[in-house]
Amino acid sequence: MITYQIVFEGAIISSATFDKADFTPEVLTCVDQSGTIDRVISATDNDYQSVKQAAIDSNILRKIPKDCYLLPGFTDLHIHAPQWPQAGLALDKPLNEWLNTYTFPLESKFKNLEFAEKVYQNLVAELLANGTTTGLYFGSIHTDANLILAKICGYLGQRAFIGKVVMDNPEQTPDYYRDASSEVALSETEVFIQQMLDLHQQTGADITPVITPRFVPSCTEETLRGLGQLAQQYDLPIQSHCSESLWEDQYAIDHFKLRDAQVLDKYGLLTDKAVMAHGTQLSDTDLTLFEQRQTSLAHCPISNAYFGNSVMRVNEVITKNINVGLGTDISGGFSLSIYRNMQQAIMSSQMLQDSGQKQARLSAANAFYLATIGGADALHINSGQIKVGFKADLQIVQDQYFAVSSNEPQEIFERLVYHTNKENIKQVYVSGKLVHNNLGENNGK
Repeated sequence: MITYQIVFEGAIISSATFDKADFTPEVLTCVDQSGTIDRVISATDNDYQSVKQAAIDSNILRKIPKDCYLLPGFTDLHIHAPQWPQAGLALDKPLNEWLNTYTFPLESKFKNLEFAEKVYQNLVAELLANGTTTGLYFGSIHTDANLILAKICGYLGQRAFIGKVVMDNPEQTPDYYRDASSEVALSETEVFIQQMLDLHQQTGADITPVITPRFVPSCTEETLRGLGQLAQQYDLPIQSHCSESLWEDQYAIDHFKLRDAQVLDKYGLLTDKAVMAHGTQLSDTDLTLFEQRQTSLAHCPISNAYFGNSVMRVNEVITKNINVGLGTDISGGFSLSIYRNMQQAIMSSQMLQDSGQKQARLSAANAFYLATIGGADALHINSGQIKVGFKADLQIVQDQYFAVSSNEPQEIFERLVYHTNKENIKQVYVSGKLVHNNLGENNGK
């Protein structure tokens, strides 16, 4: 018999398809020593009781309370890690003013490594407490600060994809916060890649370097070309912004005579390992290109309400076989809760439909899919589902209205999507390891 790391007993909720979330009331979810789900055993299976008893005897059974449910952990596809201290600030300002008056000065402070460690320790702990088991991060331009973020993610147990932000265009970036030249930007990126790979090798932390041009306006052509070559050389993920705003789209047309997506593609930055944030202004031609390149999109609904000039056409994008996940876009989005972003995704889609876009509305099941399967697929990780062979990235969530509301499965599910906050997330696991505990020392089993 396989020796398990932990066995959960209780109800599970897991996305099955874009339109459907499955609710299973009584199962054993068995996690092996590698942190992978080895079996999901129904109460009607012949060996349910024997496996349960063996788990009790080994002191590894985690019984989920009746008012709690086991859900997959979330993947956040767009986090600006150094912007965490300004989350919720100056969101009434135009994007250009917000960047130059608030954001760039803040990011420049991360050359101070003590400051970086303090901020990143708080950020990663808060993300885990909110059920985010995997994060795709923009760092700052500072290699050493980005490595501190990687070490903290490794120490606290979050799976992390991290990029050294590249921005060398003197016309669009401030002199106090930019890469000194294209040569410096590319060499520092390669140093960061190699040090991240070494850190992974030395510590076993689940961390991956990511090629990260901030966006087309912030980079010179030489740098965009070089980043595309580095992505190919090291076979790495890529992240950037694409068609976030009217201004960004127009910049690409004015300076390159191409659409934003076409510029990124020209330099090898649209690949099946790329995740592009926002996409509120993507044209039908752009979407065809994304489908051809199998590039994923990070939908950032809170941020887009402030800076996106529109709402991403999620349903339409999905029908074109383009993968979509969710991003908080800290700090263009004020909340690092994926639950809060699921709620906003649904609300924004309803407003999009009211403005004339047909069949734009998203359901709770749609938003949950984006938060789980969509995000995991974008990063090519076996996560986001409670299913055999998938990583045991899990959260135990309490239904705070269990005693007074309907206990029909669909209504429980929708209630969790709309009402869950940090206090309701009782435990979080990454690859079967407990990384957040809101139950107290004696209540972990």
